[in-house]
Amino acid sequence: MITYCSHCLAKNRLPTGKAPDEARCGRCHQPLASHTPLTVTAENIDTLIASDIPVVIDFWASWCGPCMQFAPVFTQMAHELEPKIRFAKLDTEQQQALAARFAIRSIPTLMVFRSGQMLAQRSGSLPPSLFKEWLLELTGV
Repeated sequence: MITYCSHCLAKNRLPTGKAPDEARCGRCHQPLASHTPLTVTAENIDTLIASDIPVVIDFWASWCGPCMQFAPVFTQMAHELEPKIRFAKLDTEQQQALAARFAIRSIPTLMVFRSGQMLAQRSGSLPPSLFKEWLLELTGV
């Protein structure tokens, strides 16, 4: 399985027989997973969604009340579920071209990718238990 380093974004192959939590980057030698959502930019989006490990992206904006209410839930799930599922956030105001690329019409919108393919999309915020249930059911983790 190939995924990215949370620190330097280098592609890394996860060693077989080793727990993903123990994996370190071959380039920067930091742990592969930071357990916090990464910030999505035009420069890193393709690397992030190409991961063989599912990546959930939260499309949000600072002026959006539901987005701000959902932010702690998203961060909590990143802390709990990484590295089995990777987490990233895309500010639709700062990355308008990416928001257009993914046809974001309402926020918050959640998209889950694996190996460059979108697995699912969902608009609106969720309570922690439903968000976790949705992710686990969708990804089979």
